[in-house]
Amino acid sequence: MTPFPWEAAMRFGLGVLQLPPRDFWRMTPRELAAAWGAVIGDRGPLGRDDLNGLMERFPDGR
Repeated sequence: MTPFPWEAAMRFGLGVLQLPPRDFWRMTPRELAAAWGAVIGDRGPLGRDDLNGLMERFPDGR
């Protein structure tokens, strides 16, 4: 089982959302995830076409 990413959650809640500590610690993980989705979006992993496009735009010199 992967441990909960407390450091990332605190950076997002306290830093990005600028929640007061009291409000951050009252949130459930599900509420924090919903806020993340509203701010960052519900992006999945890159698809093959997206990856190929990035590789064309930013070649590594090979």
